[in-house]
Amino acid sequence: MAKVHLTLQGKGGVGKSMMAAILAQYKKSKGGSVLCIDTDPVNATFEGYETLNVRRLEIMDGDEINSRNFDQLIEWIASEEAGDIVIDNGASSFVPLSSYLIGNQVPEMLADMGHQLIAHIAITGGQAYEDTVNGFEAIVGQYPKSTQFVIWLNPYWGPVQSSSGEPFEKSAEYKAALKEAKGQIIGFVAVEDFKKDLAGRDFSEMLQAHMTFDEALASDSLSIMTRQRLKLVKKSFFDQLDNLPEL
Repeated sequence: MAKVHLTLQGKGGVGKSMMAAILAQYKKSKGGSVLCIDTDPVNATFEGYETLNVRRLEIMDGDEINSRNFDQLIEWIASEEAGDIVIDNGASSFVPLSSYLIGNQVPEMLADMGHQLIAHIAITGGQAYEDTVNGFEAIVGQYPKSTQFVIWLNPYWGPVQSSSGEPFEKSAEYKAALKEAKGQIIGFVAVEDFKKDLAGRDFSEMLQAHMTFDEALASDSLSIMTRQRLKLVKKSFFDQLDNLPEL
């Protein structure tokens, strides 16, 4: 059985490509087979990670899904009998892709093939909080029971909470989702607020350079303390992913 990891969120700039890159690195660190695919029609950020061997696939034709190219995506998935497939999807293709997946019963088809679809959903703080919560509700409400969910809490734009100060984990939307998607939500990955110290700048520069953690930690061009801070950032993510056994 292969696990198909798909980043989903209708709001741009919330860290979907970061999520895909970290997840792919984590899975590769476990020694398994990892197929990486970038379907973002606007920003091919994930494809920029050369050592991850990301395949680029244009799944959009204007405002609609390119059925022929989408067929190729399914063929790639079908060819993976085990391991993990990490797919980064852009905000602009979120609605048409979700509609196409659900309308053609692709999640159910993947389940019949023995694959597990896991949607990775970003919830971010600041002004985009409500938009990302709305996106989360739409995904949980529309995708079938065979789909599992991982929620990434990203405080880059501010604390992941409502305007009244209520954390997402205590929100009515999350509690409702727990009831509606009982057993489907695997857990959380909480992105640390790295902006508060030098680790934030180091991590941001690493992402902008499309470097993996292994590349950064092996780079003589980075100072010893920069590499140490990045080592701790890596540990923060990987430890949390280790605590999601269904992943």
